[in-house]
Amino acid sequence: MADSTQVFAILAVTLAAFVWGRFRYDLVALAALLASVLLGLVPADAAFLGFGHPAVITVVAVLVLSRGFERSGLVDLIAEQALRVGDRLILQTLVLSGTVLVLSGVMNNVGALALMLPVAIRLAREHDSPPSLLLMPLAFGSLLGGLTTLIGTPPNIIISAYRQDLVGEGFGMFAFFPVGACVALAGLLLIVLAGRYLVPQRAGQASLDAMFDTAHYLVELRVPEGARAVGWSLRDLHQAIEEPVPVLAVVRGEARHPGHTFHGHLRVDDILLVEAGPEEMALLEDKAGLEVGPEPPAEDGDGGGDEAGTVDTEGLQLVEAVVRNDSMMLHRTVGQLRLHNQFGLHLVAVARDGGRLNQRLRDIRFRPGDVLLLQGGEGEIGESLATLGCLPLASRNLSLGQPRMLLVSVAIFAVAVIAMVLDWLPAAVALTGAALASLLAGVLTLREAYQAIDGPVIVLLGAMIPVGQALETSGGAALIADALLALGRDWPVVATLAGLFAIGMLLSNVVNNAAAALLMAPIAASLAEGFGVSPDPFLMAVAVSASSAFLTPIGHQSNTLVMGPGGYRFGDYWKLGLPLSLAVMAVAIPLILIVWPL
Repeated sequence: MADSTQVFAILAVTLAAFVWGRFRYDLVALAALLASVLLGLVPADAAFLGFGHPAVITVVAVLVLSRGFERSGLVDLIAEQALRVGDRLILQTLVLSGTVLVLSGVMNNVGALALMLPVAIRLAREHDSPPSLLLMPLAFGSLLGGLTTLIGTPPNIIISAYRQDLVGEGFGMFAFFPVGACVALAGLLLIVLAGRYLVPQRAGQASLDAMFDTAHYLVELRVPEGARAVGWSLRDLHQAIEEPVPVLAVVRGEARHPGHTFHGHLRVDDILLVEAGPEEMALLEDKAGLEVGPEPPAEDGDGGGDEAGTVDTEGLQLVEAVVRNDSMMLHRTVGQLRLHNQFGLHLVAVARDGGRLNQRLRDIRFRPGDVLLLQGGEGEIGESLATLGCLPLASRNLSLGQPRMLLVSVAIFAVAVIAMVLDWLPAAVALTGAALASLLAGVLTLREAYQAIDGPVIVLLGAMIPVGQALETSGGAALIADALLALGRDWPVVATLAGLFAIGMLLSNVVNNAAAALLMAPIAASLAEGFGVSPDPFLMAVAVSASSAFLTPIGHQSNTLVMGPGGYRFGDYWKLGLPLSLAVMAVAIPLILIVWPL
């Protein structure tokens, strides 16, 4: 079997696994790399050279610098101003999407979205509007902003590194700006003017307050005299009923102990504040002998409505969080994760696709975009969420940080940009130096820097770079290019360029954008060689198209992150995404040919 045929077979299985989503994309990429090595398509001694590739190093440095911007208070300062925008939807969309667009040009676009997402949700709550009207435009704005600079998105870094290998010089820091900025502005204009008509309103379902109105799910259960639960620990209680029902607090006399810190034994007349449905309440009554507590005074509740009444939730340390694409929680249950024992967290409720899941908590296998209601210690809950790979959604207190650190962070980044623009240092070296300077200056700690590095993306890049090179060295890229050349023989070069752009855009909607860029770059170079023209317009077409995943929630992490909080369904994205994709293509191709002529 020819080498090119073997490469095609590996890539076909890899792409199918990416689309299926059963296994994380970093594991799929590693499997593809090892298969290429075993088949002799990638030399064994070069199998892991991709992890030292300048593109990988640059992505790592950008992630660390992004966290530095967050810790210095720069983004909080911007977010605080965004909250003053008022109640006009068109102005809210413009400010939020425009802000995340600008931020995404100088930091990781998922990081920029993660910082502005709580601001958008808080704004929607304060003005009693559906968050769905703001979150999809916010996600798309983060993708558009990445088009403007070298460090805005991994595909730009990958394409620049590929050009370096191809012609001996990569794209500069602002080489993407003339095309990217015009495309981003056109996209932002479409989002602001047409977004409210094309984005679905999920008022009843998407409201996190409605999904997680804990007063309607929390009940007080008393430990009566003679109950089997007398003398039990909370762990004994969970083992007896074989269900991790969250005990949010134990009230003993005048003292109230959070459930995650209560390690004593239950006594008669203890009150347990429990999040439980009818089935769980029956289990607690049958197997532990607990009884529904007395009706609370009217002034402590919200008016009631349940059989068990409502309870005062004040003081509960609850947080809403969304499961990221790279979370360690994916496809695992509460028991497998040992949420309480390992992370000190209680799972209170889960929402998916805008609606609260009613199945038993222990049976839920988490998916990307799930919105969780968790309880934990105020000091540790942030670190636990970061370790698990969850993004907190609850309104956060905006802290402006230390002004000195803000200025230091911006100054360090500015020096790195100047070094790149003046060709004093390659991008990987300049940005790595800036990341190191941020650590030495105390902008962020070493631990925070390591937490900022997106491991799955780094593994994906390091593994897929040699596979992409195998596509080129095996002749596979030339075969695809020859087929496209044959189809476009009677058409102008611009038609083939548009076809390449459309293929890249469609591919980016079903696989990671970095993987799309890695696979499309050698095909673009082969096409340019076949036409006898400059490779630059073809590489630029790949860079823009690979970052234009507007049609599905799985094409980019930004789209997935807003799916749960916005209450979106899979088919909602193309309604705004298709017009936006066509607009991006219509603006980008003429501009690419003007700025980067054939």
